[in-house]
Amino acid sequence: MEKTANQTCLIIGASHAGVNAAFALRRQGWKGRIALFDRDPELPYHRPPLSKGFLSGDTSVEESLLKGLNSYEAEKIELHTGRSISGIIRDEKLVKLSDGTSHHYDALILATGARPLIPPIAGVREHENIFALRTATDARSIRNAFVDSAGKRVVVIGGGYIGLEAAASLRKLGGEVTVLEREDRVLARVTSPEMSAYFTDLHQTQGVVIATNRNVAAVGKNDDGLKVNCADGSQYPADLIIVGVGVSVNSELAENAGLRTANGILVDGKMRTSDPGIYAIGDCTTFHHPRYEREMRLESVQNAVDQAKVAAANICGTPTEYSSIPWFWSDQFDVKLQMCGLSTGYDQLVIRQETGDDPHQRSYWYFAGNQLLAVDAINHARAYMLGMKLLKDGKNPNPERLRDATLELHPRTILA
Repeated sequence: MEKTANQTCLIIGASHAGVNAAFALRRQGWKGRIALFDRDPELPYHRPPLSKGFLSGDTSVEESLLKGLNSYEAEKIELHTGRSISGIIRDEKLVKLSDGTSHHYDALILATGARPLIPPIAGVREHENIFALRTATDARSIRNAFVDSAGKRVVVIGGGYIGLEAAASLRKLGGEVTVLEREDRVLARVTSPEMSAYFTDLHQTQGVVIATNRNVAAVGKNDDGLKVNCADGSQYPADLIIVGVGVSVNSELAENAGLRTANGILVDGKMRTSDPGIYAIGDCTTFHHPRYEREMRLESVQNAVDQAKVAAANICGTPTEYSSIPWFWSDQFDVKLQMCGLSTGYDQLVIRQETGDDPHQRSYWYFAGNQLLAVDAINHARAYMLGMKLLKDGKNPNPERLRDATLELHPRTILA
């Protein structure tokens, strides 16, 4: 790879995708300059703990760095934090920064991610102690507002994974937490009704109020704090509000540069955009998944890391196609949910309740006909790992044998 010694790869975005791409380039043999740019002033950090351990005070951002500063120095990876990009000039292969400087590239990777979606709710941008949760600064602000609050009444707008994780973390700290969800169940867009019911029960048992079919219309102030007004006339007092209703993709740089976009930056299986010299990876990408045979955009650390490796390999001359099976996880209270595959299109669900000491230990197996699509495992790493192996190998367990918790969860029993 000596031919790259005088070449430059620029990476815009220094979260999971961008950082992993930089180090993967070095492993693949890239000898030239590598420079990472990110508007966040922090050293790049793991984002999942923000709504979990960091929010509840169990960990700090400093304990959750993706890499120590010495690692970037050792690999000669330039890290430019607190820097904003104003544009890409494709004809000249230039990236322009907001301070007026510019950098030439031979290869460019866009890892621009996404930002919190702030819905058009009256008053949501006008009052203090209303937060989204995407960055370390957001998490610190929520923590500080919670600690400084006398009443510690928390309203979470949005019952997705981020909203429920934040609710669990602040409830563990003693907050009076209410989750308002517009749909008729939490997690409605990402999982089955049975899983939604499980997490609703988990939160309610822990003292969280779950209110579904609540369309938030306005946020205002009253004598002792904030209030959330819903379209049905219901009102919820709050000392702080967390908005977690989804994200908007950071695709403006790509769009302004004339790259193809559609709910994200469009890439092929090699992570190339419509400009073959520019790659895109992570939350900002829309791609065709060969296993599921459809276009998709995935918001997960695993996807970011896998796409980073694919892009780095192709930039360094090793043809590689993305084919990973998606996996995700969520921590809420003392429950760990691990998910592999995508359950979209399932017509049969097998729930396996284990008979051991942990009443939460169970797994949800999603099928389309006889084909296994996905597995959700609660406090059950073995079920998760087995599900991932079966999905990778293209093997389908027998639903009835799988449902029988008296049978060992092992290929020799469930594949019979």
